[in-house]
Amino acid sequence: MKTIKVLLASAAVAVALVGSGAAFAAAEAHPWSGKKVVYLGDSITDPSQMERHKHNVYWKYLQEMYGLEPHVYAISGYQWDRIYPMAQKMKAEMGDTPDAILILLGTNDYNAGVPLGKWYEEVEEDVNRRGVLIRQPRRHFVKNMGTLRGRINTVMEYRKQNFPDQQIVLMTPLHRGYANFGNSNVQPPESFPNVLGLYLEDYVKVLREAADSCSVPLIDLYRDSGLFPDDPAYAKYFRDGGATGKDNLHPNGLGHLRMAQTIAARLRALPSDFKAPTAGK
Repeated sequence: MKTIKVLLASAAVAVALVGSGAAFAAAEAHPWSGKKVVYLGDSITDPSQMERHKHNVYWKYLQEMYGLEPHVYAISGYQWDRIYPMAQKMKAEMGDTPDAILILLGTNDYNAGVPLGKWYEEVEEDVNRRGVLIRQPRRHFVKNMGTLRGRINTVMEYRKQNFPDQQIVLMTPLHRGYANFGNSNVQPPESFPNVLGLYLEDYVKVLREAADSCSVPLIDLYRDSGLFPDDPAYAKYFRDGGATGKDNLHPNGLGHLRMAQTIAARLRALPSDFKAPTAGK
């Protein structure tokens, strides 16, 4: 009898702890709550999909669930080269008011067969090393809008020069499945290379390199979101998923919710901005 009472008491304590933990989690605010966050991207970020496809988008979930204030600059089909003028538009409209900028791009660069290019070119220059002037190669960023690395260099240079106090976060594309949008717009799954013989993962690797090259955080949705459209088990996360589906490319509301949960978890570990505290704070 005594053993039963001990077990019941232990169970009651466990339930109380779980309940208090859940209450604490519900009450705990996300550290980015109330922050002005700019989202730059393509169709997966484009706000028009909420009306056209009647489902929420990841940044809307981040607003509703975690309190992030969204400012969205995204259009379906955009590649990295189109984001440069979009960034200028955002600067003209918002000035220095954003706290953070999140960029989700690259899948359309892969689909269009954009060459990867190179990050740097080397030029011989004089350098003073230990008091002796010698000649050595020096790396300079390549800003070529015809290649993915050149596009990223151009955009990120503008971002860092104009928003040095904002947190800038790169996000990798999601995995891609088969999509058939009619006529000639048929896109094979990522298991096929593009017209250059390059796979989506090659473009994802460039984004990972960019985070190192530009000294910005990376949220690796390709690796961490868990969304894998080539497997029919994940059909429920896409607009028209599965073996016979015609859109295994774009997440539906459930897929965007999964994206939002992954992004929110990663953002908890990052400062939302680097602005100097205002007087009195």
